Amino acid sequence: NVLLELGRHDEALRSYDHALQLNPTLADACNNRGNALRELKRPDEALQSYERALKINPNLNWLYGAWLHTKLQLCDWADFESAVTDLTSRIVQGRRATRPFTVLALTDALSVQRRVAEISSDESALAVAALPPIAMRGRREIIRVGYYSADFHNHATAQLMVGLFELHDRKRFEVSAFSFGPDRHDHMTERLRSVFDRFVDVRSKSDHEVAQISRDLEIDIAVDLKGFTQDSRPGIFAHRAAPLQVNYLGYPGTMAANYIDYIVADPTVIPRHTRHHYSEKVIYLPNSYYPTSYRVNDRERLTPDAEPSRAQLGLPQAGFIFCCFNSAYKIVPGTFKGWMRILKAVEGSVLWLLSDNQTAANNLRKEADKQGVSGTRVIIAAPLPLAQHLTRYRAADLFLDTLPCNAHTTASDALWAGLPVVTRAGESLAARVAASLLSAIGLPELVTSTEEQYQALAVALATDPQRMTTIKSQLKANRLTTPLFDTRLLTSHLENGYAQIYRRYHAGLSPDDVLVPADLSPAPA
Repeated sequence: NVLLELGRHDEALRSYDHALQLNPTLADACNNRGNALRELKRPDEALQSYERALKINPNLNWLYGAWLHTKLQLCDWADFESAVTDLTSRIVQGRRATRPFTVLALTDALSVQRRVAEISSDESALAVAALPPIAMRGRREIIRVGYYSADFHNHATAQLMVGLFELHDRKRFEVSAFSFGPDRHDHMTERLRSVFDRFVDVRSKSDHEVAQISRDLEIDIAVDLKGFTQDSRPGIFAHRAAPLQVNYLGYPGTMAANYIDYIVADPTVIPRHTRHHYSEKVIYLPNSYYPTSYRVNDRERLTPDAEPSRAQLGLPQAGFIFCCFNSAYKIVPGTFKGWMRILKAVEGSVLWLLSDNQTAANNLRKEADKQGVSGTRVIIAAPLPLAQHLTRYRAADLFLDTLPCNAHTTASDALWAGLPVVTRAGESLAARVAASLLSAIGLPELVTSTEEQYQALAVALATDPQRMTTIKSQLKANRLTTPLFDTRLLTSHLENGYAQIYRRYHAGLSPDDVLVPADLSPAPA
């Protein structure tokens, strides 16, 4: 288990294998062996190990969700509906059946998402011998903001946030990074080290120690960029690292934790009628809450001029190309059935998906055959470096989104590359991100609210070249004139939100929702 925690996955796997040779009935060892195999990107073997663990102890903490998430990664949908029903029942009963992230792709029922978050946040709180309350400090002109993440390297979070970090107004904010991720020294890490006023490597520190370091540095606002995602450390915030603690970006949902005061959002992702499902108070940004660093002298995220041909990409020379480059775990049976109905309605069209796993690719093609669509019309692309990947979007005609977990970074990638996105907005934050992006780029007409509307819009666009041309022209015109890709504007709005919650705190007021105005007038610190 220590080897697994240290990221030495091959050694951990050998240790679990040895333990199981000595005692084949160790459910924990089977489960953790599956975890190691998932980290090694061997999901087929991981699934077998989880299934073995389930046979030994079907009630082992967190096992059921890990098993089901791995099935989703492999697009193995056998008994999918009954498994989701079983998992939901376990969550409602308050059992430790799954980590919250898995649920985002299974249901957009906000009551279920909140309950599963409560179960995990309660675990973090129970594990903490709490530090004493933070005494009120004197109010400063320069607010100290700390960002906490395992992803300060060439990772989507860093790629999205780097421009915002660079643009923070140093006359009003001192910005620190607390890094507990892998020891990597890629270009992004070096760039980030030069961006922050302080870059603190806390990989070897306990949650208690990280919280204490934060207190010693007198961080005013601690921003958790991980939430309940891979390598997250909610225990840092359970110890209370700062007087104000904020959930932003990494986990698209409520953390349902009494130690997280605010969540950064916008009126699209958390509309008023869903507000009561979120335990945090909301910092409402006026446009999309989602950061994009494409416009801030960030050449890494710009699409190169040279474009590969359809033939080079393995695509047919003729016919309409629908694409979805979301991770395979977001593709659930209902979504895929809808896609097959769209393909049936658009003669000669194909569906272009992304996967690095042959089992998932085979399962998707087999499912297409079951739905009466030739599996040859499902084309699988392999992962590529970001710049090359962004260029591929230009070969597609329309991006089809997933539900209950929308495209997030992939949707912003598509829009930056000039590819329209059709989405269906659900109830949860994770199910409304693409709608937020489309609204911020001035294309709300691409947002639907029912499966019937979603399919009808996709077919209408695919069969009406003039309408498709108009949408693409509008997207091209809006890309640099609307708020979505204006990182400077987003940074100003976020700073306004930080200033408002800081002012409330020093006025002796409890956290409450704050509305950031659309204009650029900064709130006084």
